[in-house]
Amino acid sequence: MSKTKTQRHGKIKLWAGSTSTVFSIMLVLFVFGLLLFVEYHSYRATNDLQERITYQVDLNAETTEEEAMALKDELLTLEYVKSVDYISADEAARLFSAELEEDFLTLLDSVNPLYPTLMVTLKASNNPSRITEQRRLFEKEVNEYTNVEGVTYHETMLNDLNQIFYKLSWFLIIFVVLLLIVSVALISTTIRIAIFSNRNTIKTMSMVGAKMGFITRPFLWRSVLFGFLGATLSTVLMYAAIYVFNKQFHLALFHPRHFMAYAALVVAVYFVGIAISFIATYFSVHRHIRSKSEY
Repeated sequence: MSKTKTQRHGKIKLWAGSTSTVFSIMLVLFVFGLLLFVEYHSYRATNDLQERITYQVDLNAETTEEEAMALKDELLTLEYVKSVDYISADEAARLFSAELEEDFLTLLDSVNPLYPTLMVTLKASNNPSRITEQRRLFEKEVNEYTNVEGVTYHETMLNDLNQIFYKLSWFLIIFVVLLLIVSVALISTTIRIAIFSNRNTIKTMSMVGAKMGFITRPFLWRSVLFGFLGATLSTVLMYAAIYVFNKQFHLALFHPRHFMAYAALVVAVYFVGIAISFIATYFSVHRHIRSKSEY
């Protein structure tokens, strides 16, 4: 009777240790996955805003439509230029009148003071120094054309946007690294407790001459299972959190263009979950066996 109770007690301890290990891995991966999710969408948002910033290339009044279109084609050959739109002087006057809700040309005796322009957008980059380099190179190359009066854009907004994304990216990278370090220590402690509950089995195997690889193999396979289960539970929890957040704020977080990134995120979560569980178990088991052998 006492033997049955001892076995049952041992199973309960083993089950509790396994559950706490999987739960620890799940929490770590949940936070890790959310950080990757935030990083991805901050990157997308910054890129979208960068590519919405328009560089207005003002042409002189003598520029013909053919010359403007030729300049447009030349700008499109630049590797960092995304798009170029031509706006004639007449179209610019029409747009300005629509914005004022009255025909301003009647006040100027039908004389159009506006010049034809090219509205240019540059390709986005997550490197602030590269954006600055592209902008300066673009201004330099465009101003070399004789029919260009100048280039105007929201320089302050562009600089602020680049700096915000740059600082946010570094903050998230540092936070993820610290999280992984803490998670390995946390999971290592949890796994050490689970190993301690099997200390008699490990001791018996060591006494009969079992090699370290043979002793650690079952624990390592179990660690892979724990990492897989933790990643699965964290993925389900992360999906539920994103779904509620998306529904609450009416965002387009489940747009098909995000699916490839989400798939890569899930793969990263599974990889990190299995890796940190395997590494923590490996060092914990080896440390335990060495300490017992030295003793």
